[in-house]
Amino acid sequence: MNVVAKLTNITRSPGDPKVLQAGPSVAGAFDGLARKLGWFSIALGVVELVGAERIAGALGMSGKQDLIRAYGAREISSGILSLSVDKQAGLWSRVAGDGLDIATLLSAYRHDNPKRDNVGIALAVVAGIALLDIIGAKGVTARHSRRGTKPRDYSDRSGFPAGTAAARDFARSERGQESGAA
Repeated sequence: MNVVAKLTNITRSPGDPKVLQAGPSVAGAFDGLARKLGWFSIALGVVELVGAERIAGALGMSGKQDLIRAYGAREISSGILSLSVDKQAGLWSRVAGDGLDIATLLSAYRHDNPKRDNVGIALAVVAGIALLDIIGAKGVTARHSRRGTKPRDYSDRSGFPAGTAAARDFARSERGQESGAA
């Protein structure tokens, strides 16, 4: 019995069947990337909420602490969404957030900023993470999207195996038998 099967059996009630062997996961590589990016986003958001003053000081962006905290809250919400069933929306919100982060950092990448080198490093890091976010978002969207397939058309179905006319005839015959029996 493998480790996953043993761990799964811990939560089973006494009458439940035992898991003998765990098979391959149905989650793909992009789902794993989405999960990792979701946890990264939550951790980064917490750091931005708690350490906004230090981040602003390191980037030469004093006075922008509230903006950094707001970005932290955005990161946490994107992370939670990336861990949810709707991971596509979470990853695409991370991509949009990366755009905001890059725009904000570019505004601090001025010649008169004594912390310009730190801002350059931060820009490179955010660009790399943005690339991962885009790869993850595209991969999850391609895996879980139904685009390209024609939606199913059930307009010709009534829900009655023999059709609505047969159902009406049956109802009429039943009504006739009830009135004749009374």
